[in-house]
Amino acid sequence: MTSRRGWTAADIPDQSGRTAVVTGASAGLGLETARVLAGCGAAVVLACRDMRTAALAAGRIRADAAARAGPGAAGVRVVHLDLASLASVRAAASEIRASCPRLDLLINNAGVMTPPYQRTEDGFELTFAANHLGHFALTGLVLETLLATPGSRIVTVSSRGHTGGVMNFDDLQSERGYHPTHAYWQSKLANLLFTYELQARLESAAAAASALAAHPGVVSTGLWQTSSRLERALISPRLRLLNFWIAQSAQLGALPTLRAAADPSARGGEYYGPRGRFDTGCPALAESSARSHDAAARRRLWEVSEQLSGVTYRIPASSGTSETSNRP
Repeated sequence: MTSRRGWTAADIPDQSGRTAVVTGASAGLGLETARVLAGCGAAVVLACRDMRTAALAAGRIRADAAARAGPGAAGVRVVHLDLASLASVRAAASEIRASCPRLDLLINNAGVMTPPYQRTEDGFELTFAANHLGHFALTGLVLETLLATPGSRIVTVSSRGHTGGVMNFDDLQSERGYHPTHAYWQSKLANLLFTYELQARLESAAAAASALAAHPGVVSTGLWQTSSRLERALISPRLRLLNFWIAQSAQLGALPTLRAAADPSARGGEYYGPRGRFDTGCPALAESSARSHDAAARRRLWEVSEQLSGVTYRIPASSGTSETSNRP
């Protein structure tokens, strides 16, 4: 139950016996999300691109969990995952399915923010591929395990930036012009369209899983490394006395994701974000843009994502299992 002070990590119930996969968990919001879940007793899989930093993060999480609950309090493992590579996504999903007999939480957290124009090995624009398409494929490829775990949740991290996003279905790969910020906004809108369409399909099948979304507000993390010098200066910890109202810590920024993942009262299709002014503070239900609820856009993005990723979701009604096609 949330107190007057607002929902915090102290409100998370015991997570013992539960398994969580957190993408991009080697730093920033993902690391904090994984750290808190492990500290509450969950077995956590860090799905990360850089295995060296992921191993260091795993060590920090183990030490923190041991300090809270004693040695061996929770298992922490690392899986290699490069969301910009569909081959890597398939390999990571295979490893997760083989090593996790149950999967209670899939936290789609990783992403890139306003990088220079790049193409992935699969030929996709990097921001769209890493922020949306890779998570779409990963979720579909581990969905069978999620559906076999009663009460499982898929939480996808979006952004307030989604409000400026427009799905350019005629040029999803930005071949006719690339603007880093617009590409980022589009990918964050895609995160919400995906979440709402997935939840609708899960509900229609009376499935034992739910899809939720969250946004962290403005947080000072490594994502800003590709932003302009002025933007990086504005959220710098050195200016904390001046920028406290526009940027918050990773500890606070992770709370909306943690609430969507672990609050017993949270429901599928909900979207959480900071409740305070300037998108800071403790998490609460948030409103997303009208575009994010466009049913036609939801379905179109889903169909395009299946075509591009080669991963087709099949959610049998009330069966508790799923079928996912992994086309070459």
